[in-house]
Amino acid sequence: MRIVVRSDYVDGLEGIEELHYVDVLYWMHRLTEKERTILKTHPQRDPSRPLRGVFSLRSPVRPNPIGLTRVRLLKRQGDTLVVEGLDALDESPVIDIKSGG
Repeated sequence: MRIVVRSDYVDGLEGIEELHYVDVLYWMHRLTEKERTILKTHPQRDPSRPLRGVFSLRSPVRPNPIGLTRVRLLKRQGDTLVVEGLDALDESPVIDIKSGG
């Protein structure tokens, strides 16, 4: 998987190659207004499990559609980060990238 960084932010990648993991914050752009009103859901959308609040789950339905995932950084190629484990949908806008250790 790849994260392409806008050209005006490429300087912010300096030294990222030294990291093994990075945290990626992204906008869940396909979340509907209706889904943003849901405050309880079944874990892993399994109706046999009791309802829980979305803040106690990693559910994609939530009032604020900011996603967070930790990915393994495999390499940097100029403006592109090659990563493993990104759970964002294709073309989700990346809000920020932070050191994950």
